[in-house]
This record gives sequence, structure tokens and C-alpha cells, in this order.
Amino acid sequence: MTTPSTVTATAPATTPSADPTASPEAATPGAPSSPPARFRAGEERAARIGRTLRVVAGVRELDEGLMTRIGQGFGERDELGARLADAMKLRAGEPGRVSMADFRTALAGGVAAVEDPAPALVDFFAAVEATPDWVDWDLLAQGQRAYHRFGQNAADVLLQLSLIGGYRFGGPADLLVATGGLTGQTTKRRLAETQTWTTSLSIPGGLEPYAEAWRLTVHVRAMHALVNASFERSERWDSAQWGLPVNQTDQAATLGLFDAVVLIGVRGLGVPVSKADSRAVMHLWKYVGWLLGVDEEWLVDSERERHRINYHVLRAQADVTPAGAELSRSIIEVLRGLPHGRFKVERTLSMLTVFLGRESMRDLGLPIRPPWAMAYVVPLNVWRYQVLGRTPWGTQRLDRWGHAVVERVMRDYSDDGRRHGVGELPT
Repeated sequence: MTTPSTVTATAPATTPSADPTASPEAATPGAPSSPPARFRAGEERAARIGRTLRVVAGVRELDEGLMTRIGQGFGERDELGARLADAMKLRAGEPGRVSMADFRTALAGGVAAVEDPAPALVDFFAAVEATPDWVDWDLLAQGQRAYHRFGQNAADVLLQLSLIGGYRFGGPADLLVATGGLTGQTTKRRLAETQTWTTSLSIPGGLEPYAEAWRLTVHVRAMHALVNASFERSERWDSAQWGLPVNQTDQAATLGLFDAVVLIGVRGLGVPVSKADSRAVMHLWKYVGWLLGVDEEWLVDSERERHRINYHVLRAQADVTPAGAELSRSIIEVLRGLPHGRFKVERTLSMLTVFLGRESMRDLGLPIRPPWAMAYVVPLNVWRYQVLGRTPWGTQRLDRWGHAVVERVMRDYSDDGRRHGVGELPT
């Protein structure tokens, strides 16, 4: 998983296993010529972890064509973002250079606001402005409202199942440690930045070009590209072992952690998700994935199809590395320092034990707790969503609660009461 604290105009998505022999249009510099050593290195363990997901996804046997594409994806990147990053890394005065100031100006007011913009900058913004014809703004807005109404449940699943759960596998966790992204003193700030980005996505209208969520997402895309440019040829990163630092397979995995994993996670907490809301949330994240530069073959409309891809991506992962435990402990220590920190830590560990299981808790060096938190969270959600939520008054109350949760989370993670951005672009 590659998170935004680290974390395409196309035709509708195709099935990823359609052409397992296809190769990228051009070899990515610094990418291994074959799948990295991490590919399927922890498959036996991953199969145990994914038993429930396999049933949910309806996978009877592995699609080896899809596994081949996943292996290739470890060596593929966002080429449009890569061209922008290469231009941003040129020295001052070199032809075609894009300065940080140029990028920020274009992000705020469009490339027309930049004096004599470089071709890479023009191409990048022309691409992200060209909203695909398949985007249905009404459906996307429905997805935003549904995500917002998940409230604390979405926050819990994103932190526990999506973020910490993603640390159970080597690669992205090791990149975060290498960049200092979610360890030590930076952890609280990085978590706040991630919260800022994910909460902005549920604001109606926020994903229209040059609105807040759109700008933050495009910023994240540029950040990913610059991380790749900094690490893919560096001695600090072993591409033969891990693949490219930020690659298409890990990007697809991240997308799955934010859409379908959240849907299955909130259901496990007692929150009903209708077929219409499921479709809307998937559409929301399909567009977000497009903005992030995820290849169209990984952008899907169906929650079940995402579960199928997620299961295969899970089977492709490596075993846990020490980075996973380091990142997990850093997050627990941040929670300990928040208001009502001891309660937050114990509640999180209790829910994590249920979400991840005892084996994964041991792998991450986290203490196992009884499932006491679920004993009150699930009944509360049944009352809140399935009883009160069936009335107009109850729906309005859920909307207000979702807003209150966002405000509380942002306040908890902020030291000065101000809303965070999503991190400085690496230089």
C-alpha cells in the first residue's frame, strides 16, 4: 500500500487479466526487467490472511493472467507524473525546467497563470483537467455523501484496516520508513495530512477541477512522482527486491484500501451499505484513482470486482518486514498523545485484534486485546443507522455527526488548531 502521506482521460476500465502478455509501452528507467523478488514471496501467509476476502470476492481459483499483470505492475509507474517530476528536477536555467513555484501557481489558478510554462507542466495540467466522459457528477456526489455519513466508522477502518493493515507486507512500509513519512516526530503531522486529504474528498463539489479536493489529489500525484524520481535510481532503494518505489500495483492496492476495504469494513461495524451507495462510493474513488495516475485497467465500477483484484494483489505480496512494526508502533504512540489517549489506544487495539487477527497483531508487534470495543460499536451502529437512520430526522443527524467527526479528528491531530495541507513536495 502507498498512502497519500507518502499515496488518467480514459475509456471505461477493462478487466486487468484481459491481456496477460501485454508489456508497458516503454520500459521504465530503473525498473527491474522481471517482477521483483517481493512478488508472491509471502503467498502462503497472504492466503491465510485473505480467506474471508476470497469468499467475499467469489474467487474459486487464482487468475494467473491477473497475477502476471500484477507482477508487471511493480515495475510500472505514472508516466505523465514522471515526466513532470523529471522537469522539476532540472537545474535552474535548464530548458524545460518546472520550478516548484510554477507548479504551485498552476495548481492554484491553472497553467495559464504561469509565465512561459514548460511543456511538461502544460501536458500534465492538460491531462488532469480533461475529466473523462464516464464521470457522473451526481453519482460521485452520492458517493461523497455516503462516505461522509460513515463518520467515525470510516475513520476507524481507514486507520486500522487500510493503514495499519497495509503495514503487514514489505515494500510500501519500507518506503515510508526510508522517506521518514510515518515514523518518529513526523507521524502526527503526516496522519493529519492524510486526514485532510481523505475528508476533503467527501465535500460536495470538492473534486471539480481546481476545487480543494481536486487540488489536493493532484498535489499528491506530483508528490508520488517526485518520490519515485528521488528513489528509483537511488542506493537507498532496492528495485530488484521491491519494484519501483511508487508503482502501479501498489497504487491499485491503495485504491482498493480506500474504496472496497472501507465498504467491507464499515459493514463489519454494523453499518448497512446499499447497492446504490456501494456503486456511488466506487465511482468516487474511480475518479480519484484517475486523478492520481492509476492505470485505467485498475479503475473499476464494481465493489465485487475490486474485491477480486484486492485478493489477487494480496496474494502477490511479500512477508512482513521490521518496517511494519515500526510504523504501527509510531501510530499507537501518536494516539496515546491525543485527548483521551489511553482510551483511544485500547479501543484501537481491541478493534485491530478483530480486524487483523492474532497472527497479524503479533507480526506487527502489537498487543492483543479482547474485542470489547466491538461489543459497543456494532450495536450502536445498528441503532444509529438501521433504526434512526431510516427516518429523515435520523439521516440529517448522521450528516451532522459525520461533520462533527471530521472536525474532532482534525482538531485532535492539529497542534495549533489549523487545518493541515498534504505535505510539502520533496526536493
